[in-house]
Amino acid sequence: MKKSYRVKREKDFQLVFRQGHSTANRQFVVYVYPKAQQKHFRVGLSVGKKLGNAVKRNFIKRRIRQSLFELKAHLSPEVDFVIIARKPVAEMSFHDIKKSLVHVLKLAKLLPKEFEIE
Repeated sequence: MKKSYRVKREKDFQLVFRQGHSTANRQFVVYVYPKAQQKHFRVGLSVGKKLGNAVKRNFIKRRIRQSLFELKAHLSPEVDFVIIARKPVAEMSFHDIKKSLVHVLKLAKLLPKEFEIE
């Protein structure tokens, strides 16, 4: 996923946390902040130190980014969101991460309810 699709600055993260709304399941928390007149969505990732060392955390972030890349065409474009990974993600397979991510994105209304994983 290109860097233009990422929330990078602390100011942008804080805006999403303070003014956005959150949705969660057991594996992820998603904060969503609607942003009109934006070409495409932007996502920020947060994987805490409790999930493992730097190698493990980066591995988890790569899997989340790949899942989002595969879902890119179906995601709402005028939104910034932040995904926070919880402890169970550290032991999950790629398919399970993607399935859980689709579930929480449906709850957050970023994916259509009728969307199914291929």
